[in-house]
Amino acid sequence: MFKTLIWATDGSETADRALPFVRSLAAPGAQVYAVHVREIMVGPGAAYPVYADEPDLQERIAGQVAALRAEGLDAQLRVLTAASGNAARQIADVARDVDAELILVGTRGYGRVAGLLLGSTTQGLLHAGVCPVLAVPPLAAAAQDERELETAVTS
Repeated sequence: MFKTLIWATDGSETADRALPFVRSLAAPGAQVYAVHVREIMVGPGAAYPVYADEPDLQERIAGQVAALRAEGLDAQLRVLTAASGNAARQIADVARDVDAELILVGTRGYGRVAGLLLGSTTQGLLHAGVCPVLAVPPLAAAAQDERELETAVTS
């Protein structure tokens, strides 16, 4: 069990796949930092948010953080802004600042070539080497959901 965890989220279903693992790996009363990096595209004369629905994303993530608090975790949301492609660096900085023991992130499961072409926050976090990174692929999240369901039924 971990006392200080980072849940890196962009508000997507992919990122949500890591949330059950946050719950199961956090020690009672653990500090959980949900880190959301608003990426902006920098162009001539201006910077534009990548996501038009950013306020909705932040509200949704804030609700997830409130649910973690209701479950007894010391959870808080950190929203940062970075140029597109620099989310991993921002998340790693937070991990360093709070002395995180583990970073959890959902992955889309891109192959090697697609990962190289698209870039990857997960890959950047692994290279940052701040602390261990648990990358939750789609199938692992489904298996975790099944285990939680079995536990709830048998309890």
